[in-house]
Amino acid sequence: MPKDSGIGASSKRREDVRFLTGRGKYTDDINLRGQAYVHFLRSDVAHGRINGIDTGEAAAMPGVVRIFTGADFEGVGGLPCGWQVTDRHGNPMQEPAHPILAQGKVRHVGDPIAAVVADSYAQARDAAEAIVLDIEELPAVIDMKAAVEGGPKVHDDLESNLCYDWGFVEENKDAVNAAFEAAAHVTTLELKNQRLVANPMEPRVAVGDYAPGTGDSTLYTTSQNPHVIRLLMGAFVLGIPEHKLRVVAPDVGGGFGSKIFHYAEEAFCTFAAKAIERPVKWTSSRSEAFMSDAHGRDHVTKIELALDADGMFQAIRTETFANMGAYLSTFAPSVPTWLHGTLMAGNYKTPLIYVNVKAVFTNTVPVDAYRGAGRPEATFQLERVIDKAAREMGIDPVELRRKNFITEFPYATPVAVEYDTGDYNATLDKALEVADVSGFEARRAASAAKGKWRGLGLNCYIEACGIAPSALVGQLGARAGLYESATVRVNATGGLVVMTGSHSHGQGHETAFPQVIAEMIGIDESMIEIVHGDTANSPMGMGTYGSRSLAVGGSAMVRATEKIINKAKKIAAHLLEASDADIELKDGQFSVAGTDKSVAWGDVTLAAYVPHNYPLEDLEPGLEETAFYDPSNFTYPAGTYICEVEVDPDTGKVSIERFTAADDFGNVVNPMIVEGQVHGGLAQGIGQALLESCVYDANGQILSASYMDYAMPRADDVPYYSVDHSCQTPCTHNPLGVKGCGEAGAIGSPPAVVNAVVDALQRNGKDVTHIDMPLSPARVWAAMNG
Repeated sequence: MPKDSGIGASSKRREDVRFLTGRGKYTDDINLRGQAYVHFLRSDVAHGRINGIDTGEAAAMPGVVRIFTGADFEGVGGLPCGWQVTDRHGNPMQEPAHPILAQGKVRHVGDPIAAVVADSYAQARDAAEAIVLDIEELPAVIDMKAAVEGGPKVHDDLESNLCYDWGFVEENKDAVNAAFEAAAHVTTLELKNQRLVANPMEPRVAVGDYAPGTGDSTLYTTSQNPHVIRLLMGAFVLGIPEHKLRVVAPDVGGGFGSKIFHYAEEAFCTFAAKAIERPVKWTSSRSEAFMSDAHGRDHVTKIELALDADGMFQAIRTETFANMGAYLSTFAPSVPTWLHGTLMAGNYKTPLIYVNVKAVFTNTVPVDAYRGAGRPEATFQLERVIDKAAREMGIDPVELRRKNFITEFPYATPVAVEYDTGDYNATLDKALEVADVSGFEARRAASAAKGKWRGLGLNCYIEACGIAPSALVGQLGARAGLYESATVRVNATGGLVVMTGSHSHGQGHETAFPQVIAEMIGIDESMIEIVHGDTANSPMGMGTYGSRSLAVGGSAMVRATEKIINKAKKIAAHLLEASDADIELKDGQFSVAGTDKSVAWGDVTLAAYVPHNYPLEDLEPGLEETAFYDPSNFTYPAGTYICEVEVDPDTGKVSIERFTAADDFGNVVNPMIVEGQVHGGLAQGIGQALLESCVYDANGQILSASYMDYAMPRADDVPYYSVDHSCQTPCTHNPLGVKGCGEAGAIGSPPAVVNAVVDALQRNGKDVTHIDMPLSPARVWAAMNG
């Protein structure tokens, strides 16, 4: 029987009541007394020298409070990068300045040049149009290979456009090359992982406020990690002591990674509010979001797979160009390196791997983490080259994967990570069963009768979630810790308030976290309230990204709750006149082992605050505890995805007919939420595979800068999903045994879709080995027709 509460129950999301009834409180809902509005004048050229900014006419227009330019920020820190990568020669990456408003040059379309603050947004926008700019347009560089081969420099003060040339594991390089020389078969594939725009439902918003009486600054913002924003902006940009800066991220309408980072608009609103002593608000338009939100992906890769005559993997070698855009976003350097290169082993026992990544500056919007962040790029290239190798060697794609699976755990890969648990055969078998692969030929015949070509694509993935531990990632260049925190406060009447450094923006924290704590104590989930998103009332934490919330944030809650229970047992022991070692807690009752003596949870919590019955010299009053949890390792969810497509041979249009996802997420706290997370990830992965692409022309103009040109997936673009997470190998190093689930769908679906389309074409006599995403009808038709 399915559980109706606690861990393993599909409890309905309590936060959905306010969201579905229009009662959510988002940053744009926050309006402060006397607030002004800012409009940013952004560059319409990709590269140019600012010779002059004339604000005279604009400053005199109705409602204008003040106009800011880069000159107002001289001496103010630029936006910091949170991760430093060391290249394969031991040198630190090139790290250019990233000013809040452009100083001297503009480096991408959308680079903010000036900011007009006015009494209304319309007045600010009108005044911005009256600013006279003298910009000398310079040649722009968009193509990464051209950028490193002598193209125009994006930053004059850097040696070149190469941010870093990273090799991993550098000591393996000679052995890898030797393995390729000795291989019976080598498969080579060149591919692109195209640039994407995250497009969360809620655009970014920032509201800055300043209290002259106390000197306190407050920023309300659409952020996935308010504590990190406070640290970066306060300490490194504006020089505000942390105790004088509060950052609040209320309800957030999706992020997908794009709201992790510290943006110029946040720093500007905070700075300007102090400068004019009025609140300052900015709300991004959708058009602004396309040229100011960090983009995702944008890799160009050559991957080679060496195999012996029996199809056993001998070595992998990759060379990737990774686009950084014009500046380094907060965690951009880590995405194509430590979040990508370390996953190139996949689910397979390949003994030798070498990954080379060249990170490149171009005159484009900065690129950073987007749902999956490095893991989708690794999985896509690996699973595509495996499929190609299987066809070249005449081996069934399922069997080629199966024979190379890792089967013994823990397993140390040649790219420096250790998988603690997994059962890749189990998820593969489950996917084959749920997808009814044995019935594929009959479905293919039915498609052929309609004049359609049917194909089947397979993908096996693994990802690393909850990046950790802090000491290790610090050695790898992280400039922040990657722990999480929780404070559990028990009220006198037994209810709990849990304050967490994690942040919810669609994950269901307010439902899933209480399930964990309720199970530990044996009380109803409704007695537990989750508080997050405000640095003034939550402990310092690292936020939500990388599928870390439950594995890291949930584990911190478990540790804090364990402290609560231990103290409560001591109080119960006094009330029951027993030793605390003999006290047991079950179903909300403390009892003395082996007796019928007991006391209820609520009686113990009341005694904690009305301490008449236990000696204060032994136990202080109150019941509140804080814990910080720093994981000892990543968690490693894995799975198999199977996609069936129909291709129209006349038009090249692809329709996805069936999609099966079999995932191993370890222990599952709320199956319904997990299924929803997978559904969302699948839609985004299918969007990348078939529809989405951010396109620049040679001059650096974004050609897909609105929904007229950037194709987002719609309901009729995705099928009914068959999702299974019954194959569970619990994580061995966190107290819940959980693994991440939020990014899996976006990681596993793109290669499954592309493999299916290639399969459909090859089954119908077309010599097509690869098509770059997105697989638009035009691209598929062109591939079919040579």
